[in-house]
Amino acid sequence: MKTFWLLYKSEAKLSIREMSSIIFGIFVPLGIVCLMGVMDSSNDSLNTAFVSVSTVGICSAGVMGLPLALSSYRERKILKRYQVTPISPIQLLLAHLLFCFTISIVSMLLLLGVLVVFFQFSYVGNWLYFIPAYLLVMISIHAIGLIVASLSPSEKATGAINSAIFFPMFFYQERQFLMKSCRRDCRK
Repeated sequence: MKTFWLLYKSEAKLSIREMSSIIFGIFVPLGIVCLMGVMDSSNDSLNTAFVSVSTVGICSAGVMGLPLALSSYRERKILKRYQVTPISPIQLLLAHLLFCFTISIVSMLLLLGVLVVFFQFSYVGNWLYFIPAYLLVMISIHAIGLIVASLSPSEKATGAINSAIFFPMFFYQERQFLMKSCRRDCRK
């Protein structure tokens, strides 16, 4: 278990050094939710923004970060090198997967903190429904990322596939929020 946590810490350091997973997984959702909060700070729209932007953090970690890292490990033959060491490659993969889960959860908690502190947000839904649904979505999206990483032939192909999956999800998510805001504003 000590080896696993050492691998986890090294994966965290490598990902933080690269910064793309941190920027897209944490800072982009924070920027989006701040922009949405400035546009419409009613609690109803903030609830919609919180739920929709939480999934942006999951998608960026699970669909963009995870497959790129795993396919680069495969392309650089890092996983084959781990086969001849006492550390199994599955421990490295699980450590990176756990770090991606951590980014998703930290993103959601920071979103909640920013909304509560700066926009006086109170969640209208039931937390007992939200948390299991959030975890299910997180596991599902990361599973999609693992499938993409295992099926793509190269790191460049993984990047193209990730973009084809992530950006339509991202724009559809924001479109839904804007459509709800526009309908509410038109009724007023």
